[in-house]
Amino acid sequence: MENIQQESKLTVYGFNNLTKSLSFNIYDVCYAKTAREQQDYLAYIDEQYNSDRLTNILENVTDMIGATVLNIAKQDYEPQGASVTLLIADESRKNGDTIVAHLDKSHVTVHTYPEFHPDTSIATFRVDIDIATCGQITPLQTLDYLIGSFDSDIITMDYRVRGFTREISGNKLFIDHKITSIQDFIDDKVLERYDAIDVNVYQSNIFHTKMLIKEIHLQNYLFNTDAYEVPPMSRLTITHNLRQEMIEIFSGKNIY
Repeated sequence: MENIQQESKLTVYGFNNLTKSLSFNIYDVCYAKTAREQQDYLAYIDEQYNSDRLTNILENVTDMIGATVLNIAKQDYEPQGASVTLLIADESRKNGDTIVAHLDKSHVTVHTYPEFHPDTSIATFRVDIDIATCGQITPLQTLDYLIGSFDSDIITMDYRVRGFTREISGNKLFIDHKITSIQDFIDDKVLERYDAIDVNVYQSNIFHTKMLIKEIHLQNYLFNTDAYEVPPMSRLTITHNLRQEMIEIFSGKNIY
């Protein structure tokens, strides 16, 4: 991956009105056969991805993009799930006891969604993160951190720049940084672990990338079970079901 540096700030006429949004979705797939294993899996997910940990991840994301947290709303749900919303500003200025915050309509949110396949005992845990910013800051530099923060078997990412701003000369700017692919902002060592494809609409500043893990090591997908305790034919069946589930999620349609 190229070493992408934050570009110097543009001199614009008035405020930079560009809106940038990143939708980052991951799927963590697991095999949990019995009702007890499924309950234990949900308990594990709730513990690992509770609202406190998700809040910490979003605060780190906010810091990485150079923004300031204005407000935090978080919630854990029964029987499982969590959501967190951060209102952020890209700049704050303190005058005496008064803080003037800009871009207070920007936000970072996260939601979690666990579910089970009724026939194959495949459990899927989904995390949706949305980052919306205004001005020159962009959330793309957070991707390596986000991928590393979760067990990501399938990743889908959408990035869009909307609106326009003006240079001092009056010339309109519909994007203020260079980008040909979301993959340009992901470390090469991370990309080596995935098959990745792009669907981009350059004339509309819309970029889409999805990634599928290449190798399945069965032990990583068995919950409270040793792979060597599973009969060989069952191991093949479980691996096959895991791969089919991943391919369908990656493809966005029912195939098998």
